[in-house]
Amino acid sequence: MRIKLQQFSLIVAGVLIGVAISLNYSAVAQKGSAALPLPIEELRAFTEVFGRIKSDYVEPVEDKKLITEAINGMLTGLDPHSAYLDQEAFKEMQVGTQGEFGGLGIEVGMEDGFVKVVSPIDDTPAARAGVKAGDLIVKLDETSVKGMTLNDAVKRMRGKPNTPITLTIVRKGEQKPIVVTLTRAVIKIQSVKFKLLEPGYAYFRVSQFQEHTGETLARSIDTLFKQNQGQMKGIVLDLRNDPGGLLNGAVAVSAAFLPQGALVVYTDGRTEDSKMRLNASPENYLRGRAKDDFVRKLPTEVKTVSMVVLVNGGSASASEIVAGALQDHKRAVIMGQQTFGKGSVQTILPLGNNTAIKLTTARYYTPQGRSIQAKGITPDILLDDGTSDKTAGLKLREADLTKHLTDNNKPEDPPKALAIATEKYNFTPAARPKDIDEKLLRPEPGEIVSKHDYELNQAIAFLKTRGGVKAN
Repeated sequence: MRIKLQQFSLIVAGVLIGVAISLNYSAVAQKGSAALPLPIEELRAFTEVFGRIKSDYVEPVEDKKLITEAINGMLTGLDPHSAYLDQEAFKEMQVGTQGEFGGLGIEVGMEDGFVKVVSPIDDTPAARAGVKAGDLIVKLDETSVKGMTLNDAVKRMRGKPNTPITLTIVRKGEQKPIVVTLTRAVIKIQSVKFKLLEPGYAYFRVSQFQEHTGETLARSIDTLFKQNQGQMKGIVLDLRNDPGGLLNGAVAVSAAFLPQGALVVYTDGRTEDSKMRLNASPENYLRGRAKDDFVRKLPTEVKTVSMVVLVNGGSASASEIVAGALQDHKRAVIMGQQTFGKGSVQTILPLGNNTAIKLTTARYYTPQGRSIQAKGITPDILLDDGTSDKTAGLKLREADLTKHLTDNNKPEDPPKALAIATEKYNFTPAARPKDIDEKLLRPEPGEIVSKHDYELNQAIAFLKTRGGVKAN
């Protein structure tokens, strides 16, 4: 009898939780165009499962754990990017956007229950150890990743600086798993690097979009233009393996090269808050963080000098916004490989007790209305990435991720003829060198890019022989 009463009380507790959830659901539903009916049967099933776990599971389970896992399941079941952020994850997310955190330096996603590398970040333990985009991480130390949430896996990879962690990696084209031991470090991401490659040709590398990326790029542009005494002939903006970051950073970088007020990106979702049009205007990139408009102070030539943007399969999210905006406005020629295709907007919605949810609320569109989601940006000039048929599986894209969003309501991008016809520019890329020693591709000490960098060399050759594309 006592057991039955205990079970009854637990079921009642589950029902109360279900009611609370249903009330919240109703409030959310009211934000839409019309109130939605409550899923009574599904909520009843939830409370029954909750009660049965509490009473019959092999060992006691805390209510907090059950509710947290239920929330995790709701979010991770939607798409690869929605997630629940507990106190620790929420704090790490806030720290990460400031440009400094402890870990390995990789942008990751989830695929078939394992962690997939989207892109290694420059000058981090992962990049130096040779971790590549498309790598599948199957074990962290001696623990299988299978069954972990993405947040749990990220927590394990992050940790105190100077502590080791062993990754077991499956890489397509390799017969055996790759085991590599990395030493965690404080990841201080220098989001902008720059160099005058030779007189008249400036190189800017953006590795991630952070709070101050726009300001840093503006200072870099000012430095090189002054150094070159107003004789700039060409600009290369390198967004390869840039996994993205903050939206205002993407708008700021775009604004540096576009006319004031030009449309950079727009978003579309179910609620009015998710429908935005972001222009190259101070209110869209300053966001109250700077007193001075750093874009307005840039030399006027930066908006007209010939320009190439380098992208590849590791260019995602904010990188694709910048590339799409500069391509649509015919401000730059995009060169490289098809980009990743992450064109969805994640909004951080704080909850009580210093937690939050990261929820996909909209999709990104380029100024001409092209969807980025699961498609990416197609380069104007396609370059060989050196991938053989055996290793073609390394080309991880958003479209390869389980439960990725599609965009069936929008027309497909124009055919490849729009973008890849190199005859349009009277430029034929040189063949990529075969079997080049990877050591030669690493920058020499004190340098930020290798002189053997194939894509960069093609960009410079294009700017010299064709003159690039100037602003209309």
